[in-house]
Amino acid sequence: MGRQTERERLQQINDYVERHPGVRPAEIAQQLDLPRSSVTRALPALNDEGHLLYEDRRGGLWPFRK
Repeated sequence: MGRQTERERLQQINDYVERHPGVRPAEIAQQLDLPRSSVTRALPALNDEGHLLYEDRRGGLWPFRK
């Protein structure tokens, strides 16, 4: 099996945040076996793909709900 595509990685990160609201990027990286920098760099791309997240004062990520 080949490398994970960017879109798959973004979906995996978004799904993790949906299941674990308030999670920090470092935990996402650890749980998904990704470099922390990859998770941090993925955040603007998630927004561009329509996956809206917001960051609380402690660095936790939350899905944006209307």
